[in-house]
Amino acid sequence: MKNPWGDVTGIRPVKIARTALGSGSTQEEFISKFMNEFKVSGEKTMLTLNIAVREMGILKNYNKNDICLYIGVPFCKTRCLYCSFVTNSAAKNNKYMRSFVKNLLKEIEYTSELLKKTNYNIVALYFGGGTPTTLSAMDLEEIINKCFECFSLKLIKEFTVEAGRPDTIDREKLETLKRCGVTRISINPQTMNDNILKIIGRSHTVQDIYESFELARSCGFNNINMDIIAGLPTETLDEFKNSVNLVCALEPESITVHTMSIKRGSVLHEKLGDYALTDKKIVSDMVEYSINKLLESEYFPYYLYRQKNMVGDFENIGYAKNGMECLYNIMIMEETNSIISMGCGGVSKIVNLPNDRIERVFNVKEVKDYVERIDEMIHRKDIILDWLNL
Repeated sequence: MKNPWGDVTGIRPVKIARTALGSGSTQEEFISKFMNEFKVSGEKTMLTLNIAVREMGILKNYNKNDICLYIGVPFCKTRCLYCSFVTNSAAKNNKYMRSFVKNLLKEIEYTSELLKKTNYNIVALYFGGGTPTTLSAMDLEEIINKCFECFSLKLIKEFTVEAGRPDTIDREKLETLKRCGVTRISINPQTMNDNILKIIGRSHTVQDIYESFELARSCGFNNINMDIIAGLPTETLDEFKNSVNLVCALEPESITVHTMSIKRGSVLHEKLGDYALTDKKIVSDMVEYSINKLLESEYFPYYLYRQKNMVGDFENIGYAKNGMECLYNIMIMEETNSIISMGCGGVSKIVNLPNDRIERVFNVKEVKDYVERIDEMIHRKDIILDWLNL
């Protein structure tokens, strides 16, 4: 099966298109180069171009003095089969939860003092992980209040909290998030088939997804994202179509379609021989179906990225209703604006540098290390002040 992305190997193909268009190339010139020189299929070329144009329409309203904040919360109910993210079982690491929160508050305070010495505007705040809603409502409120107390958030355009696991959501947490100013949440089923949920290690059912979604709506959330994955082990084309159809029927404001990736550090990678991976042709049909169904349902692709070891060598695509695109997703994927990260696994990326350099500052990934080395973590950020003021 021919690779639809031809000779393009990077994870950010849209960045190539956006850079070309921003440098004066016409759309026709980009199409010709992408298809003839890079050997990318016509379908993927047009997908890339359309996303680039949409992103440029959004990014024109911002400049490099606009930055995002990221808070990494490293806890989940359980680790999914395919997951390699920074996540710790809440049950096994309960003893670190409160210590994590206390040290995160310390890092927030220190980071805010650095940013007060710059002229940067914070336009987006994003809580990821892990699953931030694994924390208690009290802990979430304390962290959010600290952010608003320490940072100038007057110009913030969106505030996202990943409530990805339905088994971490309840009314108290959702009402707390809403009261504290959260504007966007994710509720991520990955599949709408109970048998596949069990295989991938999810401790919830499809009914739980419905109930969590309805609860979020009743709490006033009018910007909800939902994730699904093409190519989950043993999932058939019909089962995947069922997931796409059911998620579309719920009418969330955005839907992200990932392609299965065999990630190092995941249980799936360690026990690859125990699972039947989906055939590349079937994954291709899944991706094609999702594109057609989402466009038909008036969801438009607005960001895209690729990963190593993706089944069929496809891509992950974020779709949204018009006007409901996630600004943070665009800025972090396109590397147009600086991201200041706190918490476990956070990677601060400073892009406002001469010669278009990007500098990174890493936080440790494991919660135990974060708690024990918090002073080192916060002082790693000292260099950010110099970079931001270049």
